[in-house]
Amino acid sequence: MYTGLVHTHSLLRYVVLILILVAIVQSLTAGNKPYTEGNRKINLFTLISAHIQLVLGLVLYFMSPSVDFSQMSNPVTRYWNVEHISMMIIAIVLITVGHSKSKKAVEAKAKHKAIGVFYSIALLIILAAIFTMKDRNPWWNM
Repeated sequence: MYTGLVHTHSLLRYVVLILILVAIVQSLTAGNKPYTEGNRKINLFTLISAHIQLVLGLVLYFMSPSVDFSQMSNPVTRYWNVEHISMMIIAIVLITVGHSKSKKAVEAKAKHKAIGVFYSIALLIILAAIFTMKDRNPWWNM
């Protein structure tokens, strides 16, 4: 079960990354265009996939043999104990805040701006978390 969850979590990252990139590109290229139902759906699917990824990650966090707080001097263990989960939770909070601000905004331009700003910051944090993984290739090792 653990291995299946790890593979699912690893594959779902690509879905999250693709959706967040699509949402950011849509928001940055929108200009004065109206906020469409398609925009809303992409933003919502990004939010949902990020939250599913979070739930899978939390399950793995509590099941993982890599999470061991007695080994904090080891950079790999410290990464999985603290750094990865912290950065990902911050990124998902930003996605959630961006989506919420977008929903509450009245003007289309404000909706696009909220998504563009918050999702972009979240993407930078996600990429930092992926590329700072210790002791493994983050893209091909599943």
